[in-house]
Amino acid sequence: MTRPLADLFGIRLPALDGSFWRRMARFGARGPAWFSRFSPPLIGMTICAFSPRQRRVIRENLRRVRGPRTRLRDTAEVAQIFATYACCLSEALGGATAGGRLPEAAIDGDEHVRSALADRRGVIFATAHTAGWEVVGPVLRERRGLPVMIAAAPERDAAARSIHDDARREQGLVVAHVGDDPFAGLPLMRHLREGGIVAMQIDRVPPGQRARAVRLFGERERVPEGPLRLAALTGAPVLPVFTAREGYRRYRVVASAPIRLDRSAGEAELDAGAQRIADALGAFVRAHPTQWFHFR
Repeated sequence: MTRPLADLFGIRLPALDGSFWRRMARFGARGPAWFSRFSPPLIGMTICAFSPRQRRVIRENLRRVRGPRTRLRDTAEVAQIFATYACCLSEALGGATAGGRLPEAAIDGDEHVRSALADRRGVIFATAHTAGWEVVGPVLRERRGLPVMIAAAPERDAAARSIHDDARREQGLVVAHVGDDPFAGLPLMRHLREGGIVAMQIDRVPPGQRARAVRLFGERERVPEGPLRLAALTGAPVLPVFTAREGYRRYRVVASAPIRLDRSAGEAELDAGAQRIADALGAFVRAHPTQWFHFR
């Protein structure tokens, strides 16, 4: 059996979610245009070569999403995911460094965005770890003057979190770290009541947080309950929003129909809302299987 490169050369790369790679991405994004354009995919594929466990997880996840394919196709798509991830990380941390311009973003389903905003109760973006998900906030802030808050779970590496948070704030985003603190949701409620947007990721359930059972890709999964409870408390609609990278600093945003919950929403309504979010995620990922960074 062929040994992984990581074992063959005795190399262990820094953690993908650690500060080392974010510093590298931040540095590269602020370099010459040719470097920020062409170096991230090469770095991503190099990381791929020395990350056997993540390759295996991604390959299994791809097969779950779109069924089994040839070994050659699996290998190519796994490498593509690593390359795209590196590009998105660089472009997210670089912010508006390319001549002061934000990345380009076309929006599919803009009528759903307008419908949600028309309620004038704020909007909860239910998003996921898809390619360029952080592009949506700065773009909407620039186009519509809307204040955007990212609700993020505390990260394992405090230095990595600080690098990412600094880049977000440079783009005018507000960052709120939510964990198991019972009062962590208060800033989110206040932001929504002031007409803002709160972006929350729904494809991972942080430890200690409540979740709802759903069906995703024909299997039993869970999505965080937080966005649904927040919607019921504030009256803000939940808008499933996912993104795909189409080229250098160029993205496509896909918005689905808003989900509205009454303040008196019971268990059945919350379950139905959770499944609608899962269905929207599933439809997006089936259409863009290499744009979902699900490394776990």
